[in-house]
Amino acid sequence: MAVVINDECTACGTCMDTCPTGAIEEGDKYKVNDTCTECLACVDSCPTGAIVQN
Repeated sequence: MAVVINDECTACGTCMDTCPTGAIEEGDKYKVNDTCTECLACVDSCPTGAIVQN
């Protein structure tokens, strides 16, 4: 997976709203699943910069 969510994640949900494939899974810290197409929309939308290219 070329996109990961690090410990800066506050689980605000912005990335989930932005992701066109629903590849963000909820939890204490969100994570990216296998349906990710690496479009990077989540990277651009994350207010804390917690989503980065691996």
